[in-house]
Amino acid sequence: MDRFFGFDLGDAESAIARLHKEDQVVPEMLTVAGVQSFITAYAQLASGELLIGEKACYADDVIRRKLRFKSRFLTDRNSASDVKSFAAGVLGELYGSGDLVKNEDCSMYIGCPAGWDRNTREHYREIFERAGYPPVKIISESRAAMVSACQSRHLQIGVDILSKPVLVVDIGSSTTDFAYIMGGKEVEMQTAGEVVLGGGLMDEILLEESVEASGLARKKIRAVFDASEPWRTYAEFAARRLKEKYYSDEEYWSLNECKESIVLHYDRPVRLTLRMNSAIADKLVSKKISKLGGRSWKEVFLASLKDVKENISGAQPELIFLTGGVSKMPAIRDWCCSVFPDAVVISATDPEFSVARGLAYCGRIDEDLREFKEELDQLIKSSTIEDIVSRHIPELYKDAVDALVEPIVTEVAMPVFDRWRSGEITRLADTDAVLQQEIGVYLRKDETRELLAGPITSWLKPVIEELEEYTVPICLKHRIPYSALSLRSYLQVSDIDIKVDARNIFALEEMTLLIDSIVTAMVAILVAAIDLIPFMAGPEGVLIGIIASVVVLILGKDKMQEKILTWDIPKMMRALVPKSAIASRKDSISASVKAALYDSLQKEKNEEISKRMVEEISGQIENTLVKMAEVVEIPLG
Repeated sequence: MDRFFGFDLGDAESAIARLHKEDQVVPEMLTVAGVQSFITAYAQLASGELLIGEKACYADDVIRRKLRFKSRFLTDRNSASDVKSFAAGVLGELYGSGDLVKNEDCSMYIGCPAGWDRNTREHYREIFERAGYPPVKIISESRAAMVSACQSRHLQIGVDILSKPVLVVDIGSSTTDFAYIMGGKEVEMQTAGEVVLGGGLMDEILLEESVEASGLARKKIRAVFDASEPWRTYAEFAARRLKEKYYSDEEYWSLNECKESIVLHYDRPVRLTLRMNSAIADKLVSKKISKLGGRSWKEVFLASLKDVKENISGAQPELIFLTGGVSKMPAIRDWCCSVFPDAVVISATDPEFSVARGLAYCGRIDEDLREFKEELDQLIKSSTIEDIVSRHIPELYKDAVDALVEPIVTEVAMPVFDRWRSGEITRLADTDAVLQQEIGVYLRKDETRELLAGPITSWLKPVIEELEEYTVPICLKHRIPYSALSLRSYLQVSDIDIKVDARNIFALEEMTLLIDSIVTAMVAILVAAIDLIPFMAGPEGVLIGIIASVVVLILGKDKMQEKILTWDIPKMMRALVPKSAIASRKDSISASVKAALYDSLQKEKNEEISKRMVEEISGQIENTLVKMAEVVEIPLG
């Protein structure tokens, strides 16, 4: 994709931003129907011409005219037809101005309230598709506003916003939209989305106050409004702009008169003067009106904030981001602080364009992430990760041997020797099968896996550092924080869940070597212990000890070791071998077994075990990278 359009279709006003993939930093606002922020209205003339924007509000010879239809989208089935007609008119304007070229490689990102579910969003997307738009994606307006703030560096928190709980409050003309975002992901709340409370109610109050203060012209103005909805709506828009002008610098207007005059051209021209001052500003939020069930704007807004707070199941927001035309009112910030006293409250710098720009940003981010994922897939499909792991496997094998051999001797070999000593096992040669079974059971235990956690953690560090030589450039190329794919800094090792199965370390030849080394070490100790039997066993064991010593002299120690393996040694003689003779030699047994395994690793390179462990660990690292990439995709909406 070369260009990305962000279409903020609001209930009162709309705006479109365009962002080129490479040569722009901030999306440009497009002029539609002569202005950058255009009225959400369309009119079908008898001639067949379709007008949008301000011209549609008061054009003559109109057979169909519609305004403020988006707020009825969930309740009025005819609203979909109105959205399509307006969208078609906007599309015609874009093609006519050359801002959009047919069949160009572009996409259109269109906003919707955060409270709309997937089915509603898909229905909304299909409307624009049928109207002839380029590929369309529907994005939450609240998310778009936040993305706009992050991309424009307005939020001093920067990318950390993606790891903090954030409440986005988007105050539109007809609704107030709440979105709770945790770790960059929009979290559904039991009570969230739209609240029927918007700046349009303030516009109506301001307009009513201005009409009431119009003296002799009051009746004429009311007559025009009763006869012409478009002119009344046009006057409300003028009131809205005056209200926003007042709140953009309330301190200045406290010392100067804030007013604007408009002329209503109906049967005959009539002038209406709109005024804003502190007294009227107080009425806008404190006046009780029937549309709010006899409550004031302030009362409903505070109640909505409290409902949202009660329905946040996770951490309370550390940041509240305000957007929308009313968001610059100082009172809004104060009310948010009263409900969320520990949160930082920030408002958009240009609320009328922040959503459109954020939508365009989302398009470019989406494309960056698509290319990012492709490059990550290429890295995973290559042999790079396997090569890195393979180079470090010898160290992992050695560390694992160091961690497991001594516990195996203590927890498995010693109890098996006790069973032979008590006569439960007939011959030492029979301990091979018993040890194989018992070691297999031991290697499957959770505590054995825990013994490997430390060595794996240490071993992963150089592997991760080498892997980052490939992942960091991919992230930086696509404007993604390099920590997004850092197994070291982005997630804890315990969360990464890279495990090594202990059975893979001691399998097949390794298991045989391990057992042989243990048995050989024990037999050697046993032969040495026989020499001590005459001095340790007392009178009843002297004869057995002497006989055994004579056999050792005749056969030699090597031959004696072979005989001991297959000899059914009398139980009395076994009992005379002191338990301490083996227990005191545990360290030397462990050292002997480790040495044999190290020697095997050095000579034979353990190709089978290396291949097995490389495949297993590389696969886990690759799966972890894929999961981390999925987390990166979440902020797009």
